[in-house]
Amino acid sequence: MDLHAWITQQVDAVEAEGRAVLIDPAPLLHRCEADRRILARHRLDPNVTYEPACEGCGTYGDMGLSNTDNLNDCPELLDLAHAHGITPEILAGLDRPQPPEPKPRDGRRLGLGDILATPPITTSDVPAALRGPRWKP
Repeated sequence: MDLHAWITQQVDAVEAEGRAVLIDPAPLLHRCEADRRILARHRLDPNVTYEPACEGCGTYGDMGLSNTDNLNDCPELLDLAHAHGITPEILAGLDRPQPPEPKPRDGRRLGLGDILATPPITTSDVPAALRGPRWKP
């Protein structure tokens, strides 16, 4: 269980307790809904396959590198976890999320055999407009 799953579990427990115990659970239910919205934004980014980045924290720089390299280091989730009573021991015991599996393009991956089977580009494949005045076949 990673930090995101732990917080989701805590929100579910608070909501269930609030519905059962409180006379007017509306404020507590609004808080649980706000927590779920934060969890929906700050989740594992499926577009980053080399690290388990947080989607809600965004990116920086020309390369679009993730602001938060690991979902468990997301400052929004850490603040939310603090509100739900996380301790350093619990945080240390949580799993570190793994990056999502890369999705193959066109439904499959190219193997070395596919790459080697591709015919090489020759000068006769170049359009006449790009050949230049001294082109020889």
